[in-house]
Amino acid sequence: MGEYLLYYNNILFGGIYDNRFLVKIVETNKKYNMEEEIPYETAKPMYLIEDIENRELLKEIIIETCKSLPKKK
Repeated sequence: MGEYLLYYNNILFGGIYDNRFLVKIVETNKKYNMEEEIPYETAKPMYLIEDIENRELLKEIIIETCKSLPKKK
């Protein structure tokens, strides 16, 4: 499991895994052409966000990712 799991509006969208910021792969975030990475052994691939200093892009990616994910119950 990840070092930190990340939520936005009760939606699990990604996490911090070995100092990498990864978000789930969904249809709405494919347009950003991010690199796929495996967060940990036996996990599904996720997208790596490399430019974490670009706050506007980071916000946009997170919101786009959450649009396609279910809320936590």
